Order: sequence, then structure tokens, then C-alpha cells
Amino acid sequence: MNLRHIEIFHAVYVNGSVSGAARALNVSQPSVSKMLRHAESLLGFQLFHRTNGRLVPTEDAHTLFTEVSEIQDRVYALREAGRNLKRGAGGMLKVSALPSLALNALPTAVSRFMRNHDGVRFDLQTVHHDDLLRKLYERETDVAIAYEVPHAAPIGHRWLGEGELVVLYREEDMPDAPPRIELDRLRGRPFISLANSGPIGQLFSQECARLELVLDEVISARTFYIATALVAQGVGMTVVDSFTAQASLVPGLSMRPLKPQLTFDVHAMFLLNRPPTALATDFLKTLAKVIDA
Repeated sequence: MNLRHIEIFHAVYVNGSVSGAARALNVSQPSVSKMLRHAESLLGFQLFHRTNGRLVPTEDAHTLFTEVSEIQDRVYALREAGRNLKRGAGGMLKVSALPSLALNALPTAVSRFMRNHDGVRFDLQTVHHDDLLRKLYERETDVAIAYEVPHAAPIGHRWLGEGELVVLYREEDMPDAPPRIELDRLRGRPFISLANSGPIGQLFSQECARLELVLDEVISARTFYIATALVAQGVGMTVVDSFTAQASLVPGLSMRPLKPQLTFDVHAMFLLNRPPTALATDFLKTLAKVIDA
């Protein structure tokens, strides 16, 4: 099967009919039928049964669709990459960062950089760990700033610095907080959990497991922004990364690092065949200084 066969099969499977596939692909119905028959001839087995005017996938088709769907996703990514390359412009830095870094660290670095680099433009966006590779492959971003480099991914990366986990709390809830807080001190207090929020949540969960510590989790939040807003509303305390906590501080809220310290690395990631330009490299140096501060 070539890519055209795969595209036709995918369209028929998703739309349930030749006519629906033809409309989706903007081609004639006879051409869809012809390519589908040719694909079945090449494979040596039937892909669909006709039932009540619809094409019902065979068990073999269901099995094949799993593989075909992945190929279609990569073809779509290739098309998107081509469109993004066509829209590219010189002097533009396309940078993506985790929401926690985009709250304060990234804007601060951009502001400093633009003061010394006239004419440079930025295309900034937030990105979640699950979307890192897609954003890079489709050329939506040149550099992605995150905490964990995806395992076995064919991408390059540069270390920018490190952050640490901190307790974010209302001062009235813990007026006698020490300079560093042991997690055991949170036992019995209402706690807003971020255990399912990616690498930072995993780091915290592993530490709780090591300490055999069970906290009173009144809420499980999927984003740091929601967790910090709940702290401000007096719902409970939370443990977040230092970048999120610093950006969320308002009168009445405080943050304290943990004891013992729990740190994580910050990396700039990029495609191996598209390493950072000289301009991007200069910007990453500025961002590293902001992170270090």
C-alpha cells in the first residue's frame, strides 16, 4: 500500500462510506472505490462489508487501522511542517515553554533580550510535556523549554538551570513557617495535590512514597494555575515548582523550599537537524541567567 491507498482507507474507515470519504478528500466517488479495490487486491483480503448502505470494517481492517492512523498522523505533521516552513520569517524566534515558566521567567527573559536586540520578533506559546515533540516536528516552535527531556526522543537539548519544589501557602495558615519545610509538617493539613501534573507531580509523588507520607488531599488539580488559585482562596496548601510559586505570590501568600531540597533541571530542546541559531543561542543564555536568578 502506498500513501494514497492509506489515505483512502483511512477516509473510508472514518467516514463509513465511499461518498463520505470522497467529500472529505474532495475527490470523486469512483476514484475512491477504485483505489479501495486496488488496496484490497494488494493486501489479499477484504477491508469492508457493505451493510445497509454503509461500509462496515472487517476485523482485519480494525487491526490495520491502528497502524494506518499513526501513519496519517505523521503525514499530517509533515504537511503542517511544510506550511509552517513556508510562513517562516527571518529574525523570528519561535519559543515554547511550560506554563509554569511562561508565567514569569520567559516574559522576563524576552523583555531583557529585546532591550539589546532591535528588530527581533518572538512567537511565544505554552506547551505541555505531551506536546513537546509534535510542536518541534511540525515546526510550530524552534525551541521548547521544559523540565524533562523525552526518553529516546531524537532531539537535542541544552541545560539552562534548575528549579526546586516549594510549599505555597497562606501566611495565616502557617505563621511560624521555618526557612525550609519538611513534608511531614504538612500532614493533617488540607492539601491540593498535583500528582497527575507531569514530571513535577511525579517527583513529588516519589518523595512522598519514599517518606511513606500520606497527605490529606482535599483536591487533585491538573494545572499549577488552578492549584495556586485554590491556595489563595484558602482551600489548602500545595507543593509546586519555584517558578510557578514566585509568579503567583500576592500579599498574604508565601513560599518555602522543602527540606531536604528537591530540585529538577530546566532544558531547551530542539530538533537535531535544526539546532538553535546564533540569535536563539543568545536568547537561551539570557533565559539561563533569569532562571539562575
